[in-house]
Amino acid sequence: MLIAKGARLVAHALLVLDQGRPWSLPLEDRALLVAAYWRTNLTMRQLAPLFGVSKSAADRIIDHLGPMLALQPRKRFAKDTVLIVDGTLVPTRDHAVAEQFKNYRYSTNHQIVIDADTRLVVAVGRPLPGNRNDCKAWEESGAKAAVGSTLTIADGGYPGTGLVMPHRRRKGEDLPDWKEAHNRSHKQVRARVEHVFARMKTWKILRDCRLKGDGVHHAMLGIARMHNLALAG
Repeated sequence: MLIAKGARLVAHALLVLDQGRPWSLPLEDRALLVAAYWRTNLTMRQLAPLFGVSKSAADRIIDHLGPMLALQPRKRFAKDTVLIVDGTLVPTRDHAVAEQFKNYRYSTNHQIVIDADTRLVVAVGRPLPGNRNDCKAWEESGAKAAVGSTLTIADGGYPGTGLVMPHRRRKGEDLPDWKEAHNRSHKQVRARVEHVFARMKTWKILRDCRLKGDGVHHAMLGIARMHNLALAG
């Protein structure tokens, strides 16, 4: 139900862009096919019969429409906006864009930036190999450039980036009460990005992505857009 609603909304937004050679499926059904693929991670052999098309046609639809469903990063932020950034790993079978890391699986690192107030995704960095640490991925993925000077908070994995991080305890020392209170508040707010990850990863393509090249990036951007549509009602 939610997938169909989101697909209809996106399809109407894309209608003006969908000019050219006629497709065997109307635009709404094609958007639904792409969303169903991201949601279920079915193979083309399993997915194509559900929409009455061939495997190759389903594959072409995903390759063509997936990038058009991508979230567009927000370009302006109010002065009092607070953002949250964190990285998440997506197991990816294309070893040309992925690397092994702590979980011993080939993964890609995705930097996700959300609005702390609304929990909407405002920017998604380009995927990097999974062994890239977050403080480097923050800049290399383009996430830093996307948010500019907007106040952004992060966990302790972003040293030297200028982001707002929790206070660190030095060896043999205890943090003063005000720093402990700040860390508790910081943790509670930053948990919102973890909740966003949990919701986005109900889309099974982000648990084992078989797409090659930019496919994992397009899937992440499209799912971010679906997440925002669902959250905004």
